[in-house]
Amino acid sequence: MTTTDPLAPFQWLNVSENDGGGGPLGVIFSVAFFSGLDPAEVVRRFGRGEDSGQESDFDGLDDKPTSSSARRTAGMAAATWASSRPASGAWPSSLRLDGTDHEVVSRLSRGCEVLAVTRHDYAAEHSFEYAIDGARVTGYPLRHPYERYGSDPDRLNGFMRELGMVLDKPEDDATWEDNYDNAVPRGFALAAKVTGVSFTPDMLGRPMLVGPIKER
Repeated sequence: MTTTDPLAPFQWLNVSENDGGGGPLGVIFSVAFFSGLDPAEVVRRFGRGEDSGQESDFDGLDDKPTSSSARRTAGMAAATWASSRPASGAWPSSLRLDGTDHEVVSRLSRGCEVLAVTRHDYAAEHSFEYAIDGARVTGYPLRHPYERYGSDPDRLNGFMRELGMVLDKPEDDATWEDNYDNAVPRGFALAAKVTGVSFTPDMLGRPMLVGPIKER
């Protein structure tokens, strides 16, 4: 009997900078999933205004990361996709190519739910954040699932164990290495369990709404 690797669909997000420039998204990016909002409202929240975005595609984005660019500006575009799930249960997803601050996730979640996964190979740590109505429920550095925080840090423990995460501080080198090597795929696999949306390469081929990001 064969088994399916739950991390396999997300390995494209784990490509190293030395092996293909980090993949199509590079080595610094955040993907957030929103419940209770439509894509236009997601763009408006990033822009703190009435801008509902302009339709584009991934190839049309001017600020895609490259292997030589470690940071993006705060004004870069946000892109959203409508998921394939029915509208009543949809979790539109957004992409930004400079990472997402923890406090921004809490702000974006007012009146809805937001789950964000960030890969950052330079100054910051890969992270997982889940917030509801302005409050951080649970989060953790992707390489350290035993360092959970939030108002309900153990809320997703069952899903995490299903994905092979060790929820106590590891005592052997093999577990440390597994945490390090599979941190990003596991973060996106966990997001898929919570939201029902798998962030796979075909998402980049869907129409996007692109708008400005204003942090303050």
